[in-house]
Amino acid sequence: MKISIITVCFNSSAFIQNAIRSVSSQGFRDVEHIAIDGGSTDGTLEIISRYRSDLAHVITEPDKGIYDAMNKGIALASGAVVGILNADDFYANENVIAQIATTFEDESVDACYGDLEYVDSILTNKVSRYWRSGDYRPERFYHGWMPPHPTFFVRRSLYEKYGSFNLALGSSADYELMLRFLLKYGANVAYIPEVLVKMRTGGVSNASLRNRLQANRMDRLAWRINGLHPRPWTMYMKPLSKLNQFLRRRT
Repeated sequence: MKISIITVCFNSSAFIQNAIRSVSSQGFRDVEHIAIDGGSTDGTLEIISRYRSDLAHVITEPDKGIYDAMNKGIALASGAVVGILNADDFYANENVIAQIATTFEDESVDACYGDLEYVDSILTNKVSRYWRSGDYRPERFYHGWMPPHPTFFVRRSLYEKYGSFNLALGSSADYELMLRFLLKYGANVAYIPEVLVKMRTGGVSNASLRNRLQANRMDRLAWRINGLHPRPWTMYMKPLSKLNQFLRRRT
């Protein structure tokens, strides 16, 4: 089973080497690593060129944002399973992709996800938040739940059947895609109860109150365009449900 990993980047010279090494050091070898760069000018491309032998495809050109870049990677992917590793992120250990491959040996599994840790950008052993996802039940979406997208792996056939990221959703495009795949179309999803990805702190949707309010509006739109109807409390519970991630943080 080939697994495609897509890494999108733009002026990511500080961490792109770490992301590439995170994939190349995996014990599972049948990996297709695709890098989609938005036209970096800070040395990112020079670093990528040093690791070109570890990458199956490299595209560098202007794009319409991170999810447009992800869509380009999905279009290039030839693996049976597709995962996305952002340039700032890295896998928790060298066995993550092997675990993913084992999970997808069950042909009934359409997608899987795991847990995620938010870590300091430099001191990556320092954990600020621990996102324990828990088992999936459809009703959990109505209570503000979503799986951490960096840990979300999907059979490529789902993208072909149900589409990729909707760029109109802005920073909520990942939420909309998972809502569409899991709740609307009922994809069979498996939970791996382990930390799969470590994410350096920061993020567009949480960068300011204004961005958070905009993300909330996009979250509502994600339900509406899929013909789904959230509960009156769903959009309020979504940010509130993240509070326990700080209480569960591990050192």
